[in-house]
Amino acid sequence: MMRGARAWAILALVLLAPMVSQAQQRTPQPAKPPAAKPAEPPVQEPDGPPYEPQLLQLAEIMGSLAYLRTLCGGKEAQDWRARMAALLDAEGRTPQRRDRLTAAFNRGFKAYSLTHRSCTDASQEASARLAAEGEALSRALASRYGG
Repeated sequence: MMRGARAWAILALVLLAPMVSQAQQRTPQPAKPPAAKPAEPPVQEPDGPPYEPQLLQLAEIMGSLAYLRTLCGGKEAQDWRARMAALLDAEGRTPQRRDRLTAAFNRGFKAYSLTHRSCTDASQEASARLAAEGEALSRALASRYGG
């Protein structure tokens, strides 16, 4: 009896094999994805001016002063944001450059916000030192590169 069952199983496989093969041939194959386009190289930003590092430093100082002068209730506290906006208008010729200048301003703002929570003698001294450093940097930039 066992031999007969095995024979039927073999016969069924032999008879069904052509149907399975035909069904596999009719089964739609997944479409091949279109060939990937080669990645376009990123748009190169023109080199920044030779004074870019000093300009970024100045933006960072302006951010620090924006925070410290606001913290200590300085009369010109909001002027630093307006000065930064003017710097972006004058020097932010490309989106990447505007982003770098803005990031420098924010870095300066954040650096002092982490360590100065209230107006103290140390924060007033830091503010005066930064103002002097920013003034000297501005004068150096103007005398060397015009403006």
